[in-house]
Amino acid sequence: MQEPSPRYRGYRSFDYLEPEKDYRVFELAPEIGRVEPYDLGLTEEQTARVSRILREEHAISLHEHPKILTADPYQLREYNHTGRNAMGFEGLARSGMSALFDNFMNGTNCVTSENGWKWDDTIFDLGLRFADIAKQDHVVLARTVADLEQAKANGQIALVAGLEAATAIENELDRLDILYGLGVRQIGVAYSMANGLGSGLAEAIDGGLTNFGRRAIERMNKLGLAIDISHSGDRTSLDVINASAVPIFITHAGARSVWPTNRMKPDDVIKACAERGGVIGIEAAPHTTLSEDHPEHSLESVMDHFVYCVDLVGIDHVAFGPDTNFGDHVGLHDSFSNHLRIANAHGHVEHPRVPYVAGMENPAENFTNIVGWLVKRGYGDDDIRKVIGGNILRVLKEVW
Repeated sequence: MQEPSPRYRGYRSFDYLEPEKDYRVFELAPEIGRVEPYDLGLTEEQTARVSRILREEHAISLHEHPKILTADPYQLREYNHTGRNAMGFEGLARSGMSALFDNFMNGTNCVTSENGWKWDDTIFDLGLRFADIAKQDHVVLARTVADLEQAKANGQIALVAGLEAATAIENELDRLDILYGLGVRQIGVAYSMANGLGSGLAEAIDGGLTNFGRRAIERMNKLGLAIDISHSGDRTSLDVINASAVPIFITHAGARSVWPTNRMKPDDVIKACAERGGVIGIEAAPHTTLSEDHPEHSLESVMDHFVYCVDLVGIDHVAFGPDTNFGDHVGLHDSFSNHLRIANAHGHVEHPRVPYVAGMENPAENFTNIVGWLVKRGYGDDDIRKVIGGNILRVLKEVW
């Protein structure tokens, strides 16, 4: 974890409002120091190199949820029902990141419905988050590559608005234009359950991309919406890669050859993504990117997937999408497991259960530890530059 950015002036979510009068107050998880710091055993020289790299280079998370969870994860449904999530501004100020793709509440946005993924709930979620961001000047909404570059030059953090699934557009193609107009710049095809575009990971039969899905991909390309297939079924994923006129992202996943669950991507999907110029972001949410060598989920497990993917498709097609938040992520999964069909999407392989992913527990620490791991293992600056942000920028320059 880095020292806080000098641009950060102490803003906390909803500081422009009066607690309890204007919004309901929940007890939130600690934003900083919830778990013990991860010790990589770096030398003083290596630590200085990590800080220099993060200071000089773009460090972009391809997938995050930088909200602060409730202290009691079983209050999350009630918390999300208000439509208002606190964002970890202080934690982000210590993260070393220059940009992140924020995927908001997504399927957990139970404002009007227990089932999530509703259009009204999506707009509610986006609007309230954008209002909060607009009340400070450290985190800035990014819509173009120039915005990312400007934020880095100004010592700010660029936030790219994304959604994990296009489910909320239903059969309304123009809703993609509306989302783009509001500031969304990245969108997934389907989450666990199938939708009008294609199949998600929880489906027993993957029917592939629908005719409407093909029209949606064409519209996403015309708009300049980056496409994500992290939660799409294998056939749907390959269909999307082939249908898109520009490279696509697997924003947060790992390799099924390293850990054999549906949530990980098979080699043919990872290779097809790379062959069309795309990038896979390595996932770190609890109990996802495990490995036989490191079945107790930690930074080491995550980096086993990184190494495998680099060996499979090359250093130019791998990045990081840790998929973390501030608070008890395991508790979030437990409280929303049935709601998000997590068991169906992941499949089941025996592994030790952990309370958190050591070294990749929250957005404040992820990139410091990723870069530290790479430095410790002798990766050169050019390769580190690519995987922590350069590869993502290359794709965005073509897509946006």
